[in-house]
Amino acid sequence: MMRALYEDYRFDADGNGHSDFVLSMPPRLIFSVFCDIIMGKGCVWMYQPKKIIVVTGHFGSGKTNFSASLALALAAQGKKVTVVDFDLVNPYFRTADFAEAFAKRGITLRAPDYANTNVDIPSVQFDLGGLAAGEGHLIIDVGGDEDGAVALGRYSHVLNSYAETNELDMLGVVSFRRYLTRSAEDAEIYLRGIERASRMKLTHLVNNTNLGMETKPEMIAESMPLFEALCANMGLPAACVTVPDFIPVPDAVPDALAMQVPVVVRLPWMPKSEAVQ
Repeated sequence: MMRALYEDYRFDADGNGHSDFVLSMPPRLIFSVFCDIIMGKGCVWMYQPKKIIVVTGHFGSGKTNFSASLALALAAQGKKVTVVDFDLVNPYFRTADFAEAFAKRGITLRAPDYANTNVDIPSVQFDLGGLAAGEGHLIIDVGGDEDGAVALGRYSHVLNSYAETNELDMLGVVSFRRYLTRSAEDAEIYLRGIERASRMKLTHLVNNTNLGMETKPEMIAESMPLFEALCANMGLPAACVTVPDFIPVPDAVPDALAMQVPVVVRLPWMPKSEAVQ
């Protein structure tokens, strides 16, 4: 459990800027109280995405699957969503692969020229600054590791201006099942490198520990102490813990953090999820 990150909840009932009451409870109970009193039944996820969400992470962390799932979830809520495929490094798994599914749900996709062709070096021709100023949510799926973050650094002056006005989140996606990030210390090394290369600062962390269709609940449960340590070491809050939608949410994952997602990024021989058809 991540009690160290979610001990006290302060509520400003009358909107005067002062806490009217403070609740200290286990995360599952406090989340239930929060939903019932403030938001009503049916909410699942405490994290509220900002206008701009930059999604980063190491190779194989599942950030593209997370980006696509987040876009689909926001669109399902009736929100306007634009996805920028900024992965200039890995030609195999890209959000551009979901162009048809996005179009069916009203999600706008902006991808590098030649993103799904045989040309080796794609180029960015769109106006990222203009997209950032547009309506709705902008999700930017960045290439893996430092190499992918370098391209993002070209736009750091534009994006950091939104961070300064609290309109941007930069999420670091981590899977503790990847061989280079099996510890909190190793994961931090990768994420710090991404910050340096992009000239931007992470705001939240995402535990996306998985093995695709082979993911088991115990894998995610075992990753929670590592994720808690990573959040503590980096001084960053958790945005969520993803759980594939074909398995139950482990007891070790607080309800306030759980985000059930479809596995939309699959190998060619795997059947597509209904979420992207």
